[in-house]
Amino acid sequence: MQKRWIIPGLLAAALALAATSAATPGHGHGKGKGHNKKFGPYAVVTDDHGSCGNAWATDTENRRFFVKKNHNGTYRLIRRDRGTFVTQAGQSPGACETKGKHGSTVPAGKNGKFHGFLRGTISGGTFDPNATCPMDCGFTDVWIATFFGPSATFSCFESSKSCAFDYEYSAPKQGLRWHHWSDKGKGAGTFLKERFHGDIASP
Repeated sequence: MQKRWIIPGLLAAALALAATSAATPGHGHGKGKGHNKKFGPYAVVTDDHGSCGNAWATDTENRRFFVKKNHNGTYRLIRRDRGTFVTQAGQSPGACETKGKHGSTVPAGKNGKFHGFLRGTISGGTFDPNATCPMDCGFTDVWIATFFGPSATFSCFESSKSCAFDYEYSAPKQGLRWHHWSDKGKGAGTFLKERFHGDIASP
């Protein structure tokens, strides 16, 4: 995924801000009925990290957040990402996979597309669907602090079973031997169970 977890665990598309990342506000206020709200899109540019932890691509994407109130007073948050990537030379995203077939390196300048989601639970804080977004509101930690306040917690930032993600990458017709990679799993921190499949890699 796009960035690494704040807490231990691979999740290659973590949620902490990277120094090279940028985001534009997009649509700040939620749309929808009751406590079923959608926010965005937010334009995000960020490094993407693979199974070895290195930045293997630069992503340019539109990001949306979907919020639904649970019966116990918490909120389900789904982040959906869709965009394009350009590879950076080095270890391929699947190079450190422990199962299945994959490559080892990827050349720079290869283009592809990706899409995926991150789903977790927000607890605490106070939901304000009319909050005003700052410039970097496309990043998950900033978005949660903006719409739920600084005391809110997100299960995907903690050791929790209440987290799931699935990201799919493809780069056809780029002269690559491996042109599809997936990064999916459940849990976060000590409960993280992540599965990689395939690769974006040269012959």
